[in-house]
This record gives sequence, C-alpha cells and structure tokens, in this order.
Amino acid sequence: MSESPNTAGEGFDALKGMGTAAEETIVREPKIDAQGRAYATGKRKNAIARVWIKPGKGTITIRGGESSEPRDQTVYFARPVLRMMLAQPFQVTDREGQFDVVVTVSGSGLSGQAGAIRHAISKALTYYEPGLRAVLKPHGFLTRDSRIVERKKYGKAKARRSFQFSKR
Repeated sequence: MSESPNTAGEGFDALKGMGTAAEETIVREPKIDAQGRAYATGKRKNAIARVWIKPGKGTITIRGGESSEPRDQTVYFARPVLRMMLAQPFQVTDREGQFDVVVTVSGSGLSGQAGAIRHAISKALTYYEPGLRAVLKPHGFLTRDSRIVERKKYGKAKARRSFQFSKR
C-alpha cells in the first residue's frame, strides 16, 4: 500500500523493456555437405521424399520406387499440376533455374509424392539459404501436412462406412 502510482508505472516500463530483449531473431547457418549440396526430407500422406539440391541449371531428376532408374520430372509427373507443385518453392523465392534437384521418393500416389517433394525442396532451400525461410513460411511450404488415411475399424466396411442395411 505504500507504493505510489508512479512506481507501479515504472515497473510496467521495466517489463516492456524485458519483452524486447526476448524477441531477438535466430541466426541460422547453412547446412551444406562436402559436395556443395543441401539435403532435406519431406513427407505427405504415406510418401517420403529425400531431396538434394545444388547450384545448377534447374533440372529435376526423380528416382521413384526402389529399383527404378532416374527420370526427368516431365516423364515422372505427366500432369502439369504436379510439376507446378514442384516449381512453387523456386517461384516464390525467385530461384527458378538456379538449382539442380535430385529426388528419391517412395510410397503413396503421385499427388502425395509431389507434395512430399515440394515440402523437401522447401526445407532444402532453407538449409542452403537460411534467409529464404521468411519467404517460404507464410506460403505454408515448410509445414508438414499431417493428414493421413484413417484406419479401418472392426464392424465397419471401411473407416466409418457401415455395412448396407437390409430390413429382411
């Protein structure tokens, strides 16, 4: 009770000063291997993509499955929408045609694989140039889409669908 209103105001000002000290930016360093590549893993549905990026002409080579040979993105992803998904991180960061990408992908279907590759490319770009994180994060390219197929329950035809009802 002996405190005056002025000292309480000074206490709040001191707290405001403490808040600005905690809001320092984290300085990240590039994660580049001996060959000058950045590596990242991306996931979507049941697909897992391993990606290596290095400076180059902008070619994307994809090795899908376990015993397949490397193929160009236009051969592996015939649908233009899926190829557009792979190019999005480069378009947003203005790095089109500057990096060669080598991808190993397995699991799920083509759509899930394209999402996994986009996720991995975005992560690899942030490892190569940490300053790009601020550009990629608002577009949601660094967020792992955690939606997966719901498991089938006993007593059901599928995950939630019941068997057909018959009166007789």
